[in-house]
Amino acid sequence: MVNSNKSLNPSMKRRERLEQESRLAKLYLVKLGKLPISKKHNMKIYHALAASALFFLLGCQSGGIFLFSVQDDIKLGQQVDAEIEADPNIIILEETQYTEAYAYLNTMKEMILETGEVRYREEFPWELHIVYDDEVLNAFATPGGFIYIYTGLIHYLDDASSLAGVLGHEIAHADNRHSSRQIQKQFGIQLLFEILTGGDPGTLAQIASSLWALSFSRSDETDADNASVRYLCETPFNADGAANFFQKIIDEGSPNPPQFLSTHPNPENRVENIQEEASIENCETEVVEPLVDGRTYAEFRMLLP
Repeated sequence: MVNSNKSLNPSMKRRERLEQESRLAKLYLVKLGKLPISKKHNMKIYHALAASALFFLLGCQSGGIFLFSVQDDIKLGQQVDAEIEADPNIIILEETQYTEAYAYLNTMKEMILETGEVRYREEFPWELHIVYDDEVLNAFATPGGFIYIYTGLIHYLDDASSLAGVLGHEIAHADNRHSSRQIQKQFGIQLLFEILTGGDPGTLAQIASSLWALSFSRSDETDADNASVRYLCETPFNADGAANFFQKIIDEGSPNPPQFLSTHPNPENRVENIQEEASIENCETEVVEPLVDGRTYAEFRMLLP
């Protein structure tokens, strides 16, 4: 295949480059709200602004500057949610068919959100979905607060505090905007341009589908673990509930560990860190398991296939 760029004369190449820089300059100005965009701005101004825009946006690629807004998180989360719903290989249990199971989970979620510790409690939709796959011990959250929990994880855990700990961990990833930061770092200007300018939905969907492969840094995982402790400290659950999950992984092992354990395979350290955070926050770690939506954890598990 012939490279079409070779057929362009220098004048056409320069015009294309200037047009691209102009688009980036517009994105920069619109995002920052500094100046209105109109045709009366001449190319020299745009060229200068584009240089600034490129410097600014390239800084985003290195992770030094974060350009996503909260609304961008929600928009991307909605896109990912739609992709998951459309995937025939992923079975989502419908809330209309599993009303009581979802009521249990949503009650647990509200107990966490009502602590006042979740920054974007009102802004994010915080939608829960149960994925039917008993072979997978996993849960994950998209930007904007769309959370997926696998039946394999629910059946694996022993008590409500353990599940609340995992749920708190995923809420923290969304609330601390770890996913969107990682996306920006991985995809840089291309993804930003698509999201912020309302570009081709097909391109955005393609980029969003790669979110499955994102892995968090040790710092992000520690932040999410510590936030989970703070959330649960204000609820009737054991504040170190997430540590119970990791401890069970250690004691019993698992043929299909969660994705975050494959990238950071030190659950022993995470148990220690979670328990230390609970001690620092002076949180309860030995309480009677509370009922959630009037049910025990064993009763909740029986509601699922």
